Amino acid sequence: MSVQVRPLGDKDFFPWLGLFEGYSEFYKSDLTDEKALRVWSWIIDKNHDLDGAVAVDDNGDFVGFTLFRAVPRTLSGDVGLFVDDLFVAPDARDAGTGRALMDFAKEYAKAHNYRSLQWVTAADNKTAQKLYDEVGTRTTWVTYEAEV
Repeated sequence: MSVQVRPLGDKDFFPWLGLFEGYSEFYKSDLTDEKALRVWSWIIDKNHDLDGAVAVDDNGDFVGFTLFRAVPRTLSGDVGLFVDDLFVAPDARDAGTGRALMDFAKEYAKAHNYRSLQWVTAADNKTAQKLYDEVGTRTTWVTYEAEV
C-alpha cells in the first residue's frame, strides 16, 4: 500500500471524522458531535492556528491524519511547529503511513520557516515511540497539565 499525504480540505469532514473517532477511542476520550465539529472548525478556519493533513491510500481512503500548530519558542526567539495529534488506522500501520505524516509536518514547518518540530505521546504508546525515536530525538522534558 502506498499513501499520499495532503492538507485537509473543506470537503474532508466525514472521512476525517471516522479517523478522529478511532483516535478518540484509542486514547479513551469521549467524542461528542460538538467536540468533533469544534475541532473541525479550527482545522478549516484559516485564521485559527490549528492545521492538518491526511494520508490517503491507493483507493482514496483516509488512513491517517495529523494536526499541528505554530508555537512561539521564547528561549530561541523563533517559531516551531507542534504536532498535537497523529493517528493511523490500525490496518494501515507498519506501512510507512505515520512516517509519511511526520515527513509532511516537517516539510510544512520548513515551508513556513519554523525552526523545530515537537510532539508528545503517551508514555505507554510504544508503537508510536518506535517511529518517533527514528524521526526525532527524545528530550528530557517532562510534561504536566492542570485542569482550570
